[in-house]
Amino acid sequence: GTKKKTACPGLGLFYTVLSAFLFSVASLFLKKIEDVHSVEVSAFRCVFQMAFVLPGLIYYKTGFLGPKGKRIFLFFRGLLGSSAMILLYYAFQVMPLADATVITFSSPVFTSLLAWIFLKEKYSVWDFVFTLFAITGVILIARPPFLFGSRVSGIEGSYTDHLKGTIAAIASTVSAALTFVILRKVGKSVHYFLSIWYYAVIGLIGCVIALFVMNEWRLPYCGKDRVFLILIGLLGLGGQIFLTKALQIEKAGPVAIMKTMDVVFAFILQIIFLNHLPTWWTVGGALCVVASSSGTAIRKWRQSLKKAKQNEI
Repeated sequence: GTKKKTACPGLGLFYTVLSAFLFSVASLFLKKIEDVHSVEVSAFRCVFQMAFVLPGLIYYKTGFLGPKGKRIFLFFRGLLGSSAMILLYYAFQVMPLADATVITFSSPVFTSLLAWIFLKEKYSVWDFVFTLFAITGVILIARPPFLFGSRVSGIEGSYTDHLKGTIAAIASTVSAALTFVILRKVGKSVHYFLSIWYYAVIGLIGCVIALFVMNEWRLPYCGKDRVFLILIGLLGLGGQIFLTKALQIEKAGPVAIMKTMDVVFAFILQIIFLNHLPTWWTVGGALCVVASSSGTAIRKWRQSLKKAKQNEI
């Protein structure tokens, strides 16, 4: 018989770390862009996604619309996923890199809450505790004046921009959580490429409409910004590919825990390349959010292992 190829131990976790690094560097380049609106950056990202996915759709013969009963779910997956990307890019542009990354990292906690509401999945006392931890972390980063006073230190620009970025990051997190709930609902009945295709097409249409309404569409003035746009598209695509490969060969629990490297890389890049030291409030908020998301991931992982053992019996 043929010998089964031995899997490289830890390869999935390595892919996760590499994915986190690529996403973090893409976020850093986004901070370095000076004359391009976040919606336009999102449009370029969608174009790269479409260019990557189109050959896959043709090769796997999935079609461009998907099964009739699943199209409405795919539409909302595309709408919410692209909205999460646009809001995240806006948050990166108007607030510190680490702050925006930490807030969006609370997505697993909101996913558990929304899955309980819409999919009737179990929501325990521990899930509620992790949700409170995540909310506490977000409050420590946002630092609303009615709790922390009128003088807020450690932010970029005005507090108004910081607050707008915080709201955008939270909205991005909730949109991403809703996207995960829809993907769970759809399951494996729809090919992964088709899901990304809806995400890219709907995102591009939405970005183009928004840019014309805001009259913000313009090519970057300098060659540096154009290079950054291309790199953001390539790095974002690479990060998504490695994260997908990680989930294919490794359990979701360890991957979710290892994704905490997103926060670590964000802090390192912000300090080295943006010369912006995070405040102790941000560090405290990061610890709360990382603890809550890691706790959620570990619980889900243990539940899946327990269910697998019961099925074997």
